[in-house]
Amino acid sequence: MFFDSIAEIESIAGKGGTTIFVVPKDVGVKINGSLILKPEDKSVITIEQVRSVLERTNVKQDKDMFILIRPAELMNEAAANAFLKNLEEPNEKIHYVLVTDSPSRILPTILSRARLYFLRDEDKIGGAVVADEKDKLLAKKLLAAKPADLVSLVEEITKKKEGVRSYALLILGLAIEMMYKSYFLNGKEVFLKKIPKFLAAYDGVARNGHVKLQIISNLC
Repeated sequence: MFFDSIAEIESIAGKGGTTIFVVPKDVGVKINGSLILKPEDKSVITIEQVRSVLERTNVKQDKDMFILIRPAELMNEAAANAFLKNLEEPNEKIHYVLVTDSPSRILPTILSRARLYFLRDEDKIGGAVVADEKDKLLAKKLLAAKPADLVSLVEEITKKKEGVRSYALLILGLAIEMMYKSYFLNGKEVFLKKIPKFLAAYDGVARNGHVKLQIISNLC
């Protein structure tokens, strides 16, 4: 889905529990009265920070509360999992607003529970996905791969001697981001149908599952 102005974020977020907005880093986002969660040391958002904010949501709310998390992709794994656990018991008065320029770096299980919006002016399918051209090509091949071609393609993705898991996550993340953008731009359900499989593959690899088996078993 798209939105046309930063000023729309509060009204859009107010209609649901968790919303992800994809905007450039240099664009300011402000929601009056919101709790703001951001890296304290400019590198990561920690589990301690997440827990501190979530504790404040345990109090009964009589009016809408907005929690602005930016850059959302900088939640470390423990923080993201703590945040995800909180989403399992939604509160209609609590609105989580995740702002990022790299949705593929957000935990797939969070992506699957949120509404994703792209700032329309920034939605250029070829250019908006920021990555090395070779990596983007691999991600595109993975999206189009038939079961018979999947094994050789996965071999190509995992041929690195070091950092195999992180590289596989990068390629899967790029593919997921491409599908979201392609679906919301073109409305073709073929992209929508593929997303759960890729999210499952990403989640399996991220949880230390066997890289090749997770990708092949989930995408076949």
